[in-house]
Amino acid sequence: MGAVTYPNDKVVKFVDYNFVPVQIEASNTALMNQFKVSWTPTIIVLDADGNEIHRVVGFLAPEEFISTFMVGKGKYYFNAEQHPEAQGMFDEALRDYPDSAAAAEAVFFMGVSRYKMTHDPKPLRASYETLTAKFPGSEWTKRAAPYRLIPN
Repeated sequence: MGAVTYPNDKVVKFVDYNFVPVQIEASNTALMNQFKVSWTPTIIVLDADGNEIHRVVGFLAPEEFISTFMVGKGKYYFNAEQHPEAQGMFDEALRDYPDSAAAAEAVFFMGVSRYKMTHDPKPLRASYETLTAKFPGSEWTKRAAPYRLIPN
């Protein structure tokens, strides 16, 4: 990723604006063990208390990197119960990268975030329907399958 993704101007701007990046050398076995890193690249999003929010293992092209970590930031907001901000990140990922590998996860968490904000189960059903239509083979579609039982 050091040759293709990290030097990409869009990735640099995205990371600089959204995160405090820290790169750990693979030879630092103490930190590699602490964060349970067994393969590189491994990218972990932590909250301010050092709790893991999102993890990705393996190479990501620049567009996939940005969309994946938009979802990661959205999950940060989601976990902090900041649902409007979470929905903004999920929506941005879906708007800017609708065909990315992260898009299905964004749809799933968008529905859950809307439900948590309103306590109305209809957004869960809507997320399942969107996932079924656009990402039928996704693990996120399978996770949302129980939402099909929610009445329209």
